Amino acid sequence: MHVVGTAGHVDHGKSTLVHALTGMDPDRLAEEKERGLTIDLGFAWMALPSGRALAFVDVPGHVRFIKNMLAGAGAVDACLFVVAATEGWKPQSEEHLRIVELLGVRHGLVALTKVGLVDDDGRQLAALDVSEHVAGTFLAEAPVVEVDAPAGLGLDELRGALDDLLASTPTAVDRDRPRLWVDRVFAARGSGTVVTGTLTGGRISVDDELVLVPGERRVRVRALQTHQQARGQAQPGSRVAANLIGVHHNQVRRGDALVRPGQWEPTRVFDASLQVLETLDHPVSRRGAFHAYIGSGEHPAQLRLLGAAPDRVEPGGTALVRVHVPVDVPLLPGDRYVLRESGRSETTGGGEVLDVAPVLPARRARPNRSVARVIAERGWVDAGVLERLTGERRPPVLGSWVVSDGALAAVIDELEEAIADAGALGLDVATLDDRQRAALEQIDGAVVDGGRVRAAASADPFADHPFRAALAARPFSPPEPEGVDRAELRELVRRGLVVERDGCYFAPEAVDEAARCVAGLLAAAPDGVTVAQVRDALGSTRKHTLPLLAHLDATGVTRRRGDVRVAGPRLPAVR
Repeated sequence: MHVVGTAGHVDHGKSTLVHALTGMDPDRLAEEKERGLTIDLGFAWMALPSGRALAFVDVPGHVRFIKNMLAGAGAVDACLFVVAATEGWKPQSEEHLRIVELLGVRHGLVALTKVGLVDDDGRQLAALDVSEHVAGTFLAEAPVVEVDAPAGLGLDELRGALDDLLASTPTAVDRDRPRLWVDRVFAARGSGTVVTGTLTGGRISVDDELVLVPGERRVRVRALQTHQQARGQAQPGSRVAANLIGVHHNQVRRGDALVRPGQWEPTRVFDASLQVLETLDHPVSRRGAFHAYIGSGEHPAQLRLLGAAPDRVEPGGTALVRVHVPVDVPLLPGDRYVLRESGRSETTGGGEVLDVAPVLPARRARPNRSVARVIAERGWVDAGVLERLTGERRPPVLGSWVVSDGALAAVIDELEEAIADAGALGLDVATLDDRQRAALEQIDGAVVDGGRVRAAASADPFADHPFRAALAARPFSPPEPEGVDRAELRELVRRGLVVERDGCYFAPEAVDEAARCVAGLLAAAPDGVTVAQVRDALGSTRKHTLPLLAHLDATGVTRRRGDVRVAGPRLPAVR
């Protein structure tokens, strides 16, 4: 399916033409029918001779309703540009053409309407007038089809031209990232809230959970329709009506968007290109009061020129700008926007969104659509966040991160220095942030053991620790750990290189020897041995024998029974 938007000056016959092509009157409001003037968006659809499905978004032509025109033109695939042969090119013809170009529409054709009301010379002059005004635009090579809708003249030719146009117009791409800009909301009797819009980016299905932006309200899709036909799933590029559960129709407005949870990073600030229209009669500066038209929405906007650019942009000029809006909008690089000055009935310009989450100050920012630039500016970007910011998937380099070479090198240097400073004890992994943990695997010779990381050259830094040597020299009258770093002492115990009990420290070999000694004593006196007997056998002191026996009790070598120790389940055999 393709969506085609109409464009053109007021009363040039856009709605009449859509009605004649489709049999559907796009003017749905009573006031529109009474005044014969399109005020808001209208919708109609048809099947072309080839069988292609085509949906029309019919927009108002009057200057007072330009914001409604902008709400409908943002998601069309092609443009049916309408000019009346009776009047020729008019001011709103010019403004509509510039708006459609600013929105990035690149496919279209021209319908020269009301040709039955002029003679042959009038038709030729009108066609020449059109060709002069569209020169240099996307309509420069477009066919001009002469029609008179009330008389039925040229309608078959126009249907054929539309068929040919859509045959060369790319279809909507399914990126598995749906976004539905709401252009109409109402309450349906017996069903509740219904929103309509043009679906882009991906499919949505009945029972899908979606998020309403701005805000984080979760809603569920109760039912879907395209062209008044119930669907279980709607495809990108189609006009969709979605019946929603979880929100009142008064809580939704035109300009809101429905998106899939977790796929977008809504923003209130974005960097963009700006093309100022040549027809503007004054320069554009940050001091102006603007409205930005994004998707189907209209938002007050503040503007700042980026980099070392002058403080204003002349008509016909270009610039890079930072745009601030008061609500969150779900944007991607490549989206289009239009800018109008508040209080003026003219379009200022517009352009392409380049960065939806700028990090550099405005004076240093140099935005473009490059994913590499986003990575370079941020250094470390979570792969999921990068996709939400740019719409592109990049495989993670480390853990969940996409990392620039410079940022990775800086973190590795920082880590290597910290590991070296930690010395034999090593660096506590718990003190590292997510990026540093991810970078550990990139450090040559780093060894992670027991929650600490150290250089490979000191992979077992405690093997020759002086306190171990002191304990080995006096196994049963061990020295106090005076002068030993407390962190090193804890690490010696954690590694099993030193045994601690009740504030006394022993070499593991001394504990094993004590176990064998007690086993020999119990072999001769199975009813039990006293502390004094063990003390004397070891040549120790009561101060050291008590914690040593407590350790043997705790490990199952012995069991305490009153004032004596008896054999435990792990008492070693006597050789």
